[in-house]
Amino acid sequence: MFARWDRMAKQFTRVGKEIVIAVKAGGPDPATNPALRRCMQNAKAVNMPKDRVEAAIKRAQGKEMVNYDEILYEGYGPHGVAILVETATDNHVRTVANVKSVFNKGGGTLGNSGSVAFQFTKMGVFKLAPEGLNSEDLELELIDFGLEELGEGTGENGEEVLVVRCAFTEFGNMQKALEEKGLTPLSAELEWIPNTTVSLNEEQAQDVLKLVDKLEQDEDVQKVFHNLA
Repeated sequence: MFARWDRMAKQFTRVGKEIVIAVKAGGPDPATNPALRRCMQNAKAVNMPKDRVEAAIKRAQGKEMVNYDEILYEGYGPHGVAILVETATDNHVRTVANVKSVFNKGGGTLGNSGSVAFQFTKMGVFKLAPEGLNSEDLELELIDFGLEELGEGTGENGEEVLVVRCAFTEFGNMQKALEEKGLTPLSAELEWIPNTTVSLNEEQAQDVLKLVDKLEQDEDVQKVFHNLA
């Protein structure tokens, strides 16, 4: 139960920071701010209360607003697994020290910018409830809006979902296309998808996952991506 609460609190913090960044960049009105609409969809996906969403929007407009810098860290975990760490921080000195410490203690190494990211492709990833949707028809309808892949996956609670992937540069076009079709994504994220994956035995994989878990627990870390199969 406590682990579930910790995970929920972490998700709320992550989405709250995303809301602040989105409001600062595009204003507080979701009707004219696609990034904020995306954040609000993601807030709903993790069951973030409406009052907390509204509080984050207000906080982003306040005089005491915290400015977050989005920084990507790259490194290798145990057994040569490539890892990308997305952060949103108001103190990059603290963040890099914490991230480096986790890598070192977990048997990994923090690398330089560009040392790992080339092994991944940044993509837009939308998850849709499959009810009432024909995946073949949807695939044909979305090809003109940057669709690269459509398949089955799982949502936050293990439920079946349709996963729509598009190029990073087509994220806005895809978001608009789904909205115009009356489809509200369960979540809409920008993710780093590995070009190839590394297969390890169970014990080795646990070494990597322990490091990933430690990284995800850091208050400045938003998301962690890796190429472990």
